[in-house]
Amino acid sequence: MLTVNPRLLSPELRPICDKVQAGERISDEDGLILYASRDINGIGSIANIIRERLNGNVATFIHNRYINYSNVCLLSCQFCAFGAKKREPHAFELAIPEIVETVRGALKLGITEIHMVGGLHPTLKGAWYLDLLRSLRALDAALTIKAFTAVEIRHLAERVFKLSIRETLALLRENGLGAITGGGAEIFDAEIRDKICRGKESAEEWAEVHRTWHQMGGHSTCTMLYGHIEEAHHRVDHLRRLREIQDETGGFTGFIPFAFEPDGARPSLRDIPHATAFEELRNLAISRIYLDNFPHITAYWISLGLPLAQLALNYGVDDLHGTITEEKIFHMAGAKTPQEQTVAAMEKAIREAGRVPMQRNTIYERIASTTPADSRPVAA
Repeated sequence: MLTVNPRLLSPELRPICDKVQAGERISDEDGLILYASRDINGIGSIANIIRERLNGNVATFIHNRYINYSNVCLLSCQFCAFGAKKREPHAFELAIPEIVETVRGALKLGITEIHMVGGLHPTLKGAWYLDLLRSLRALDAALTIKAFTAVEIRHLAERVFKLSIRETLALLRENGLGAITGGGAEIFDAEIRDKICRGKESAEEWAEVHRTWHQMGGHSTCTMLYGHIEEAHHRVDHLRRLREIQDETGGFTGFIPFAFEPDGARPSLRDIPHATAFEELRNLAISRIYLDNFPHITAYWISLGLPLAQLALNYGVDDLHGTITEEKIFHMAGAKTPQEQTVAAMEKAIREAGRVPMQRNTIYERIASTTPADSRPVAA
């Protein structure tokens, strides 16, 4: 088992390291100490105790394809450059045959998952969403359709199907939905949400959708948008609420934090500097330490860039998300990263970080490897 010599850590980290090495849960106060610490390598070494206890030396990714079916949205979140009103120049709406042909082409490349989200469209009917799911499922029964954020599910339940959350999820699953996405969590604190995404679902409403899906036997990921107007205690509060849901349901497969992109935000948020690489690595490592009941922490390379995501594999991260292809939400907000990666590029990045690459499925099960199996932890 990987261990850390406490004498190599800053003094404030030593009691936290002792807890982690003993398999004990850290407190909110410990979380605040971690966010206040500048010992980034010390935090990373503590995070790696948990990372390698749970996942050995393996790092995973999924061969997937992103689809944004429309960005037409009823909301006007202050941080969002993706959403649009129907008559705005950057508004778009894909037809079902167009989506099907895109996915058909991606299946030829070997994808195992479609990741599909959109805005809260004011006029699309329930039959359109069900036809979309059925059409995609008909392409390949083994393809996992991971679709819709919690706020999209609520929109479909309340405005489109006029059913309960559970009934809506059951209807979507009957027609092909395999997993729901973790987006829309942002920061759970009500005052912060009111300033960055007024009118969006509350933290409790977001949690209700995921809790219900988990109770139905489903799995999902979860997210955190950080690096805007929130403070350290808001991040710890966000992590605590996720940890509590996971204690209750066990349905989260992975946690995916990503930094706010200021370039495309509304004017009130546009002057906020982007999170530094230091802050992004520290946040990932702290997430790994705090979320002791989560099996996986994912570095979203679309936000981080692949080189920093690669580095994060030594700061508590064990997953690099997916090959993706044509991501719109972060790039419309100003991200300058590539829009896709090949399987070979993902495997190369993982090997260069000293980890063993393996392809996974939607629920993070390892399904393929081009490297001789070796899940032994790297030396401390």
